[in-house]
Amino acid sequence: MNIRCVLIDDEVNNLENLQYLLQQHCPGVEIAGRASSADEGIQLIKEVDPDLVLLDIQMPVKSGFDLLKSFDTVSFEVIFVTAYDQYGIQAIKFSALDYLLKPVNTDDLKQAIDKAKQRITLKQQNSNISNLISYLQKPQQESPRIALPNLLQTRYVKVNEIVRCEASDNYTHFFLENGEKILVSRTLKEYAELLKPYSFQRTHQSHLVNMHYVKSFLKEDGGTLLLQDNIKIPISRQHLEAVKMALSNTLNP
Repeated sequence: MNIRCVLIDDEVNNLENLQYLLQQHCPGVEIAGRASSADEGIQLIKEVDPDLVLLDIQMPVKSGFDLLKSFDTVSFEVIFVTAYDQYGIQAIKFSALDYLLKPVNTDDLKQAIDKAKQRITLKQQNSNISNLISYLQKPQQESPRIALPNLLQTRYVKVNEIVRCEASDNYTHFFLENGEKILVSRTLKEYAELLKPYSFQRTHQSHLVNMHYVKSFLKEDGGTLLLQDNIKIPISRQHLEAVKMALSNTLNP
């Protein structure tokens, strides 16, 4: 399958490098155009109607995020290409979007392109972009929606509706307030980092808990959390002090 791709980055060297890597390692990707600013990128996208945009985040005047906000509907796939930026990466991960860190690694690029091709082939609506823009517009909201992807679909769930998460190899089970259980094809470690600002605490190698759903702390077995649904969650010795501190912070914000 051939896809039409647009490259947007304010640094010419990055554009040249991306184009070279795509031409050498990603057959079926046609470079439909390049732009060195968000405004140029907006015009180029309107002109060539690409399937995929490789988009830098940090650019002068307008960012890559600003570019996306300028479209009423985003009909193309996006792979972000960026230097490390805590806020930007957090927003991208929250919406289960792909990103590449500079300097771009060839294997990472090939993997991201393959995933984008699959989504383009399936003609999946890019709702992840809508979730990203919502997150960016209200970054301090108490309960943003987080994208939970699996092989069949991506669910968008409010963070305050998540009671706990449990690891299962390279997958994560999400347990929601309404009793629903969602299996997600990402590791618990990723979600422990993403959800930490929202009162989630790792209690054990296999468990992550929303501290707002804790009913009581039990001293049995070296430490156990009793949740509001009467589920007991073990606390490992390694995480015991951090759990006690998280409980204290939740009770006395």
